[in-house]
Amino acid sequence: MFLTTSVHFLFLVFLGMLSLVLLLIIAVLIYSFYQYRESVQASRWSEVINKRISEVIVYGEEKISADSNFSEASGSPLFRNLFLQKLAESEKKFSGAAQEKLKDLFREYGLQEEALKKLHQKKIHLIAGGIQELTAMNVEDALPKISTFLSHPSAQVYQEVQYAMVHFKGFEGLHFLNSITSKISEWQQLRLLISITHIPENSGDTIKSWMESSNDSVVIFTLKLLRKFQMLSLYSSVIDLLEHPSSEVRIQAVQTLLSLENPSTIAHLMEVYPDQPTEVQKEILRVIKKSKDQCSTDFLKDQLLNTSDSGVKVCAAEALCALEKQDYLAEISQQETTSEELIQIIKYALQEKVC
Repeated sequence: MFLTTSVHFLFLVFLGMLSLVLLLIIAVLIYSFYQYRESVQASRWSEVINKRISEVIVYGEEKISADSNFSEASGSPLFRNLFLQKLAESEKKFSGAAQEKLKDLFREYGLQEEALKKLHQKKIHLIAGGIQELTAMNVEDALPKISTFLSHPSAQVYQEVQYAMVHFKGFEGLHFLNSITSKISEWQQLRLLISITHIPENSGDTIKSWMESSNDSVVIFTLKLLRKFQMLSLYSSVIDLLEHPSSEVRIQAVQTLLSLENPSTIAHLMEVYPDQPTEVQKEILRVIKKSKDQCSTDFLKDQLLNTSDSGVKVCAAEALCALEKQDYLAEISQQETTSEELIQIIKYALQEKVC
């Protein structure tokens, strides 16, 4: 009796598990079918939207005939979000009048609300997408709300906020540099630099404070800003950065000194050279190569012959080539006392010069 009950119980358990598996399979199939239908619909809508955007850019909204498919679909939330996404993507590809036509479409169909709704979502990609779309469509009224995400834990979000601040406010939008602790990526630095078109007068103290930031990426970005706008008045502050704890900051300072060059730049770089890390020394040699300052000839010869680092020797040999010292290099390479390593370095430098 007990055995019969156990078998019956196991049979019921087996049926229950089988039913559960079947339900899961059905659920997956239904979900996959729904996703497929949505994908097909999105593909069709993309064609309709791309056609509309192209026609508006080429002919203008008032010269194109009404599209019943477009009008019918424009009430769907999915369609509107896709439309918004396409407009934001297209904005990056055009400028001038074409951009304005895209923004007219954005306003005509009231897509601002769709973008603003994303700022109230919890998913990171939706928040970042909303900020990006509002920025692309130049919705400056949304800036107060956007700025609240400046301290968001997600880099994807706060980077879009930083870009939005600068897009709308220019140099003034960089105030976040005063307190930012996260690293500003090279790509983000480039985006911000492109967005800054001018620097107001009397900004020297603000910029100098960024050069003293404990965040290395802020200092590096500021140095790039100095190079872009040729801020000669901060030359001495750049010199001070040659003692910065970060080698990368020192390298950027060396590059900035070349951009802001004055008659004493090369002499000063040669003076501080012995106290620099190897990578910074190489950058100084590259700067001397670009400057083609003949006063550095003896210094370069010393680095070529007396340093132990092969990379430094290569940089010194290339710099001597830039100063038209090929005869000297050829003479050194033919001496019996010259090491095989140095001969190969000189040959490489001479070949590079020929190329």
